[in-house]
Formats: sequence, C-alpha cells, structure tokens
Amino acid sequence: MASSSTNSSIRKSFKYDVFLSFRGEVRNNFVGHLYDALEQKGIQTYKDDEKIEKGKTINDQLIKSIEDSRFYIIVFSKNYASSSWCLDELVKIMECQKTAEQTAYPIFYDVEPTEVRKQSGAVKYAFARHEKKEAAGKWIEALKQASKLAGWDLKATANGNESRLTKVIVDDIFKKLCSISLSVADKKLVGMEVRIKEILSSLEMGTNDVRMIGIIKGMGGGGKTTLARAVYDQISIHFEGKSFVENVREVSKASLSGLKKLQKQIVSNVLNKQDITIDSVHDGTHMMKKMMSGRKVLIVLDDVDNIDQLEVLAGEPNWFKSGSRIIITTRDEQVLVAHGVNIIHNINLLSHTESICLFSRYTFRREIPIQGYKELSEQVVKYADGLPLTIKVLGSFLCGKNEPQWIDALERLKTVPLKATMEKLELSYDGLEADYKDIFLDVACILKGWNEEDAIRALESRGFHARNGLRVLEQKSLITISDHGYLGMHDHIEEMGRDIVRRLHPDEPNRHSRLWNCKEIEDILANEWGTQATKCVTLRTEEYNADILMKGLANMKDLRFLDVYCKRHVYSGSNGKCNEVRRCLPNALRFLRWQGYPFWSLPKAFQANNLVGLDMFSSDIVHLWEDGEEKVLHKLRFLKLSNLKLKTLDIRFAPNIEKLTIFACYDLVEVQMPAESLKLISLNVFYSKLKTLHLGITPNLEELSLEGCYDLVELHMPTECPKLKSLHLIGLKLRILHLAITPNLKTLILEDCNDLVELRDIPNFICQMKFLEYFHLLNSSLVEILPEEIGRLECLKELDITGTYISHLPQSIFRLKGLRIVGDRWLLESFGLTPKIRRTADGNGETFCYI
Repeated sequence: MASSSTNSSIRKSFKYDVFLSFRGEVRNNFVGHLYDALEQKGIQTYKDDEKIEKGKTINDQLIKSIEDSRFYIIVFSKNYASSSWCLDELVKIMECQKTAEQTAYPIFYDVEPTEVRKQSGAVKYAFARHEKKEAAGKWIEALKQASKLAGWDLKATANGNESRLTKVIVDDIFKKLCSISLSVADKKLVGMEVRIKEILSSLEMGTNDVRMIGIIKGMGGGGKTTLARAVYDQISIHFEGKSFVENVREVSKASLSGLKKLQKQIVSNVLNKQDITIDSVHDGTHMMKKMMSGRKVLIVLDDVDNIDQLEVLAGEPNWFKSGSRIIITTRDEQVLVAHGVNIIHNINLLSHTESICLFSRYTFRREIPIQGYKELSEQVVKYADGLPLTIKVLGSFLCGKNEPQWIDALERLKTVPLKATMEKLELSYDGLEADYKDIFLDVACILKGWNEEDAIRALESRGFHARNGLRVLEQKSLITISDHGYLGMHDHIEEMGRDIVRRLHPDEPNRHSRLWNCKEIEDILANEWGTQATKCVTLRTEEYNADILMKGLANMKDLRFLDVYCKRHVYSGSNGKCNEVRRCLPNALRFLRWQGYPFWSLPKAFQANNLVGLDMFSSDIVHLWEDGEEKVLHKLRFLKLSNLKLKTLDIRFAPNIEKLTIFACYDLVEVQMPAESLKLISLNVFYSKLKTLHLGITPNLEELSLEGCYDLVELHMPTECPKLKSLHLIGLKLRILHLAITPNLKTLILEDCNDLVELRDIPNFICQMKFLEYFHLLNSSLVEILPEEIGRLECLKELDITGTYISHLPQSIFRLKGLRIVGDRWLLESFGLTPKIRRTADGNGETFCYI
C-alpha cells in the first residue's frame, strides 16, 4: 500500500558513525588518540588495522566500510598523498559525500590547506611518484575538492595542541550525530517540540545547582520514555558523564541483585569503564556517592515505581557535582513527592491532529493518510484516544494491509483489546495493594463518571478506604479527578480493568465479580443464572421488566453493590403496576442506588442489616419500608433521597447516620431526627414542605444546608456546633434563628431570608467567627449596616452584599487585603470601587471587585 515515493523518504541506516582516512605515520599518535576519544564518546568509528591486506588498490571490504559510514575524517599529513591506497580511499569518500546523508571533514595535521589544494610543498613532494599514473587525474581532483571542505586546521584551530583539537573534533561530531538522531527520530516523534521545551525550561541548563527535575508522570504507553530519551539526546553533550537507565522497575524486581546491577550500569556509563565491580547495594551506594561527585552528570531513571529505587540510584543532591541533572519517569507521583522532587510534569496525550500525523508516519510513511484511508484512519485514531503506544502498534500492524484487513482489525478491537497496550497498562495495576486493586476495578467497571463524593460513599459502603484509594490511583495515573469532582479514566485503562474481570471466566459472565454490560445482565436476570460470584452490578437501561429484575437479583446472594438506572419499568401482571413487593433484594447488599425504583417501598423481607449506603431517586416511593415498618439499620452511614413521594421520614432508624441528603421531595412535611445524632457530619435538605426541623444533639456536624424549603419557619439547632464549618440558609421563612456557638464556621450564606427579623443583628454576630472566610447576604434587604468590627475577620476572603441596602462600607474592611466584594455594579461604584465582571457557570455575569 505504501508507494515507492514514500519509501524513498526513509533514511539510510549506517554501520559506522565515522570513517578515519589517514597515513600510517599518524596511526599511533594523533589518530590513535582521536579514535579512542571517539569510541569513549560512544561514536562508532572505523579505523583500518594491520590485518587488512594492503595492495595496489583498496579491497571490497574497505569500499563497503566507506559506504556504510556517515562521516569521514580525512587526516592530511605530509605523506598522505604518497599512498595510492589513501588516494583511492579519498576518491571513494568524495564520491559518497556527494549524498545528502554523508559528509567529509578534512584535518590539516601538518600541512596547509593550500598545499593540498594546489599540490604544493610537502604534498607536491609526496604526490610526485604518482604523476604519471593513470589514476593521477582523479586523485588530483579529489585532493582539490577535499581541501575546499570545512574542517579543522591543527595550527589555526588548536594552536598546535593535538589534545585540544581532538576534543574539538569529538564534541563537534557528537553534536552533529545528536542533531541527526533527533532529526531521524522526529520523523516518528510527533508533538514533541513543545513537550521537550517544557522539560528543558525546568532543567535550566545554565544554572550550576544539582536538579532532580524535569520529571515526567503519566499513564503507561503515554510517551514518557520517548520524551525522556529525546531530552537526553538533545542535552547529553553538555555533561561529563551520562547514563540512560531503562526499565528500572523491571530490572530491580527481576532478581535480588537488580538494584546492584543498575548501580553498576550508572557508574560504568558515567566513568566509561566496564570493569566496575559492586559487591552489594550498600557498597554501590557508597561508590556512587564517591564517583558521581567528581563529574557533571546527566542521569535518566526510566520507569521508577518505588522510593527505594531512587534512594540507591539518586539518593541526595550532594551525591552529584554542580550542574548535574537527574530526570525521572514514573507512573506514580507519590514516589516523586516522597523523594522531594518538586517539579513534576504531567505528560499530555496526543491531540487528534498529532495522532493522525503519528499514525500516518507509521502506516504510510507520510504526514497524512493516503487517499481512500482517511475515514479508516480516523476510526483507528479514535480508538487510540491519544495514546502513542497504541497508535504506533496499530500503525505498524496496518502498514501494507488492504482495506478489508483494516476493517477486520477494527471490528476485532471492539471486543478484543490490543494486547501490547493492555500489557503496558497493566504494569500499574500489578503494583497496587490488594484493596486498591479492588477500588480500581470498581471504578473501571462501575464508577467511571461518578461524582467523587458519591463514589467515595459507594466505596466506603463496600468497606474500602476510598479517599486514600482514589488518591493512590490518581497518583499512579490510573484515574483522573476533574476540577468539578468527577472520576475519569482513559478508555484503554477502563478496557484493561474490565478485561481483568472478564478473563477469569471469559465465557461465563454470570461468574464475573462485576457486571456492567446491559445485555449480559438482562440475560442473566431473565434466565436466573445469577451466582454468588457477582459482587457488583450496574444496570443502565431505558426499560425493563420489574418482576424479572427482582426475581433475578434474588439469586445473587452475595451481591454487595447494586446500581440501577431505569427510566421505565414494565410488569408481568395484567392489572398494571403491582405495588406489593413480592421479591426480595439480596441481604448482603451494602450499597443500593436505584433510579426509577418501581415499587412504593423497600421489600419487607429485605434484611438490610449490612446496608451502609442507600441512594434512591426519581421513584414513587411513599414509605421506605413496606407496611410502614421501620427497621433499625445500625450500619447505615449514607442516606440520599431524591425526588420521591415521601411525606414523612423518620431518621431514628439510622442511629449512626453520617451524611443525610434530601432533595426535591416536594411532598415531605416532616423529618424526625434522633435526639442524638452523634456521628452526623452533613445534613442537606433541598426543596421540601418542611415547616420545622429539630436537629437534636449533633456535636460532629460540619455542614448544614437548607435551601428552597419555603415553608420552614422553625430551625432548632443545638446550643453548640463546635465543628460546623458551613451553614447555607437559602429561601426560608425563618423569623428567628438561634445560631449555635460555631467557633470554626468558615462559610455563612444567608440568601432570600427576609422574614428573619434578627437578620439585622447577624452582621454583628459574625464578628465573633474569627475563621470565617465566606460571608454572603444575597437579597437580604433588611441588612443596611455592616459593623466596624468586621475588619477583625482576618480570614475573610469574600463578602457578597448583592441585593442589600448597605449604604457604606466600614473603614476597617479596607484593612483586609485581597478581599473580594461581590455586589450590584451601582452599589460597588457608590463605594468608589471599580467593578469587574466574571461569567459564572450558568452564563450570567457576577460583578465584583478586589480591595
């Protein structure tokens, strides 16, 4: 499928970096030293030895060596032109160097360039014996052309100092090779320029401190190693020693001597000595401290996954000489944080345009897809979702294949994950602790896209330490948490997690620990194939038979997590909806979330003693329990009821409740709280017909929000709420507010509470809240004065006086630097403040100013 024109763009591969052409008189001095210096720098150099049979003409072996070399260094000495062998070499070299990829450089060792060009002086004397030979003409022309090339003159370049000239030549050749290496790599490195610049900016090559920075963190296959290698190739010339250590994780864990092997590699590379002996990791640590301090080094530690690895391979900055740089790639941010690395770069996946370009280079050897393959290429790139590894693997695989083969490959990817990608990604999963593996699988199969707090409640209901677990997964680049607090995961990581669950019983979904595929779940329920192996189920469907659903779930006796989203339930009976719950939910359930629950109450036979989290929304529930029975659920910690038809709710059945949210239960007129809610942390009631609310004793309450309860006239708070940090009262009909002692309150929002006769005194009261950060009085028309003492609130960050009749600001408020005042434009201008406008999430403008 790739045309000859595209193949011609592929660069030639060379066996040697440098070919040395010289006369024997300089073999054991200048050329010998130059050869050693080139080899020590890792530059593959060809220098003929005494074993090559010398004859009248150069042999095929030497011709092939010249053709297989990228650079030529021609050492013009006084006797160079006396050798027909050397002159034949020169003719061949000048022929090859006409190509774009091969370059010759002359060194004028003990002759002048003009002597070579005009065959005068010592060169004329050396060439005299060849003047009548048949090849003399082409030899003379080769000498002329070579003398015109840019090169080095021992006298002019190094003032006769051979050692200095050697260093200049080696450095110059090395830089050129690095440049070529980057240029060749750029043919298949897409989008690297900006990423490289970002790393180089952090490395600050001009400074003399030791930096363990330029850190690259990201998911497996995201291009971390490629980026680190590109940076390494570009800057290694500036260091006295260098080492690129690949696969630190794999090597260190392969054997007991893995770390010792890596230490030896670094020391050997930096010192350019292969006879290094390290007896133990402890000895290796001492050796590195001693050896590294004398050289300015560049070290890349690729794929680190444990702090122990860093401690023995790059322990402290004082191990290294000033100007040294250490680059670390890892999937685990915590490893970097624990080692004190404070500049961490998250590697960005490829954009759509970059993905198309990279894929085209691997598949078509060009920048864009060839005609007829654009749409198929788009499908491949969509599947890869910006992951370079996947793009490269698929690009290489599809190169040269026809359209039917492409279509077959894409169809296969819908059900069979790409093995190379999965193996790379699974390394991060393998390194997790057992409980974090379970959390990861829950997110991959069930919780991706959930709000973080909802996910935490679900995971904690399952007995996991969710906050720590999610943090670990985020640090290891297995999940993301958006600015708005939602769990995200790259499609391939999700695919990898689901594959881990499936492959234990690939043909028996009823034996999977987690079920998420709607078709599989419906088949299992309809045929009553459920087993105790299933611990989690999430069913998302537009319509389903309620009786079949309840009956099928009964067989999953060890089900811990159930999440159902069903817009419409149908029923088996002919009499329409049956509100008698004839089936039972599994008693092992710990977390139950159900949108559109089809019955009026939870089943009487459901022994919910293990239930930790209950989230019911958008259903016709009138009573939580059948026949009005109230069961005491000692393990219930999280209760969220949204858009139900409840009229009364008795929370006394949940003595250990921690978080209670009631949303849009428009018929709700009464909530009975326990006399003591010792573990209650958060209480939120939005849009109900409550008239009174008695909180009882709530010593651990941190958050209280009441919004849209337009009939609420009484709120009884405990005398003290020592841990209350956030109080939102919006749209209430309260006339009296007995605000408890709340020394740690940080947010106080009073909005549309104009029946509150005490509102005038609230500003005075808040002056006692020394930790208050946000104070909102939106549409509080009764407030006309702010007390002078408000300037004592040193923590205050935002004051919202929109819709108030405040006529002036106390002078003390101007002492609060950085305070943001939100209000109507005319109001702010009346205080002599310059308003700014910020667009809020709903698209409206918010007027504010800073003091």
